[in-house]
Amino acid sequence: MLSAGLSLKERDDAGEAKNKSTDFPFERVFPVYAMSLAKPDIDSVANSGHDPIWVAVRDEAKLEAEKEPILSSFLYASIVAHDCLEQALGFVLANRLQNPTLLATQLMDIFSDVMMHDRGIQRSIRLDLQAFVDRDPACLSYSSALLYLKGYHSLQSYRVSHALWKRGRKVLALALQSRISEVFGIDIHPAAKIGDGILLDHGTGVVIGETAVVGNRVSLMHGVTLGGTGKEIGDRHPKVGDGALLGACVTVLGNIKIGEGAMVAASSLVLKHVPPHSMVAGTPAQVIGSMDEQDPSLTMNHEALDEENKDDGD
Repeated sequence: MLSAGLSLKERDDAGEAKNKSTDFPFERVFPVYAMSLAKPDIDSVANSGHDPIWVAVRDEAKLEAEKEPILSSFLYASIVAHDCLEQALGFVLANRLQNPTLLATQLMDIFSDVMMHDRGIQRSIRLDLQAFVDRDPACLSYSSALLYLKGYHSLQSYRVSHALWKRGRKVLALALQSRISEVFGIDIHPAAKIGDGILLDHGTGVVIGETAVVGNRVSLMHGVTLGGTGKEIGDRHPKVGDGALLGACVTVLGNIKIGEGAMVAASSLVLKHVPPHSMVAGTPAQVIGSMDEQDPSLTMNHEALDEENKDDGD
């Protein structure tokens, strides 16, 4: 279930909201790629009245269409015409990733087959969307993240490729990875394991290797590399703990651990384990302090509690 603390606006009159949800006074350009799509398996997602994030996305899209009539057809086709977040997201991703030999209709079928029947992905796409709204000050709304932020797009496209990889459809997963990298400039191997509530801020230049593991509530700034040393085989990529924050252009190489709640300063080169709730910086990175909160990824705090001052306070 979604957290009760989601910062969503609720209408006082539920009946009035239900009636208004079916009214869209703008030009109706029905998206061909959304026709005959299946509903997701879980009732709370399929029924928009029980999905607060989807309700917020639709309400925001209608409001934006009123403000910018030139976008009304785009907003209707991308959001309002759909029955659930999965359909809208699949439509957006398919139209971003299509090319002359991988058509949007084909991609819609792929995304629909995965997202409509995978409860884990249904949960992840909502928790990730909430992470972008909560942690990225440049994110205006749920709908803007869904429509415009390539960090969110690449992350959800990866989730589909990961599901395909686990099903044994590795060639298709790799083809999708290649297209994601080409379009978004973000390269995530479909075998990598990534938790929920993830923020890829900007996303440009992020590389996550095949055996990398990223925990829950992690924030990665642009240019982060979770790579191998080039000399190892097998399990050779970093493991990032829950709540960690990795600054811009951080490079982490090898099968090493970034502890829970740790912070890695921008442009650092990490070659050895990082203790939980510590801050490291430099090339190579060294511990320079500790973090004063459980999950720096949630507050986006890039400052450490100085060790010397901490000792004076004990």
